[in-house]
Amino acid sequence: MDSSFKAVISKNVADALAEDIGKGDLTAALIDADTVVGASVIAREPMTVCGELWVNEVFAQLDDTVTVDWYIGDGQHADTDDIVCKLVGSARSLLTGERTALNFLQTLSATATVTRAYVDAVDGTGTRILDTRKTLPGLRKAQKYAVTCGGGQNHREGLFDAILIKENHIRSA
Repeated sequence: MDSSFKAVISKNVADALAEDIGKGDLTAALIDADTVVGASVIAREPMTVCGELWVNEVFAQLDDTVTVDWYIGDGQHADTDDIVCKLVGSARSLLTGERTALNFLQTLSATATVTRAYVDAVDGTGTRILDTRKTLPGLRKAQKYAVTCGGGQNHREGLFDAILIKENHIRSA
């Protein structure tokens, strides 16, 4: 992973945590600071996993003593009820980071899973599944990464790196 991609992940996570936590997690603060717990992330339906880097970064930014052990990594298939990963650490840290971590994991796994379905549907035809720029604001690199985890290919990063003439351009000309 190159340093610019790591910087994007770090910023994605920092922005998401700042949005969610604000001045502090008032509810998690009610839990004894010394309480250590374990948690499991379990697939609720068949999926292509994506988001490991973002989940790891959530807990690295919150509390670098939290351990995350992955059983099914990015680009791999999980069936219903499979354990994707297990976490151990401060209850406060796990409770504070769980929603942010799950939001990244769910969003990116959804993109990878749908991509995988299309890639499988055209298997053997010589057709390639490419992504577009139609991504959530701030998550372009994350969703493009998810496309590759699902077996698709990246088309263009933005308006700056390739020409793509659409009907709106033709009408405007």
